Amino acid sequence: MAEKPRLGYRYEDLYEGMSFRSPGRTITDADLVSFAGLTGDYSELHTSDVYAQASQFGRKVAHGMMGLAYAHGLMWPRTGELRETAIAFLGINDWKFVGPIFVGDTIFVEYELAELRDSKSRPEQAIAIFNVRVVKQDGSTVQQGRKALLVSKVPLGGVAASQGTAG
Repeated sequence: MAEKPRLGYRYEDLYEGMSFRSPGRTITDADLVSFAGLTGDYSELHTSDVYAQASQFGRKVAHGMMGLAYAHGLMWPRTGELRETAIAFLGINDWKFVGPIFVGDTIFVEYELAELRDSKSRPEQAIAIFNVRVVKQDGSTVQQGRKALLVSKVPLGGVAASQGTAG
């Protein structure tokens, strides 16, 4: 049987200082409307051109939490880089919203593996801490902080395949 092609980085490929950049995602007015509907946050700063024009920003601003959510989606699910490794998102620390995201902006996520340590309770798993920056097309940082991810030391494809076979 031919070896299955790898679908991303495995635990043994990871090292502190490893850096990544996601694909871009252009923010649309439909994104603001959809996010408002999903969360119930219909603040006029996000949904009213007239209100937003009178604000310090002069136009509608994307929800801060929308930027955070989109950044998470751009990092791992969209790139597939940790498809065989990532188990669960554990949390964020020191997250800062440092600049606005407007309709028409394209955001990217730049992230670096800052810390990789063994799990104390599960020897087959580890904790990966990433320094994360959400940047716009002009290179300016709009959000930043740290994200923690639970990772498997055993390729997840191997785990799923071994659980599906009976001996």
